[in-house]
Amino acid sequence: MNPCRVLFICTGNSARSILSEATLNHLGEGRFEAFSAGSQPTGRVNPYALDELQAAGISTAGLSSKSWDRFTEEGAPPLDIVITVCDNAANEACPVLFGDFVKSHWGLPDPAAAHGHDALLEAFRRAHTLILYRIAALVDLPVETMDRAALKQALDHIGSITDEGEDAA
Repeated sequence: MNPCRVLFICTGNSARSILSEATLNHLGEGRFEAFSAGSQPTGRVNPYALDELQAAGISTAGLSSKSWDRFTEEGAPPLDIVITVCDNAANEACPVLFGDFVKSHWGLPDPAAAHGHDALLEAFRRAHTLILYRIAALVDLPVETMDRAALKQALDHIGSITDEGEDAA
């Protein structure tokens, strides 16, 4: 059976989407194949994101900041799920991607917006903790047997999980 292919999209593809990609590939144990991309990629992965992943024992091999265009080109891997991780609360523009996949939004504050070394470390730790809660919930889903409507509902519910590991509602 093919893995469930998930694309995490953000604006810069340097922090939140990178953390999500690496974490799902780590926890997904072959059931999932995660990618990340940005609408306006920075061209480099934030070093605090790499440090956070390494501290969590998650591989950073092959991670790069790239454009979502590569997922719309011929020969691109077919996607099952696309999740935006931009922060609508900060009036950050989230990219829109069209295709035959289930879409969801998991808003996350941008940890790279913090100022000062200690604040950046804490912001990346908090962002990754929230991502870990959400990815664990995704991995627990029986995605192989869910219909699109049920999967969409479950993904949207996961997007409401807060940094305390509970639903925001």
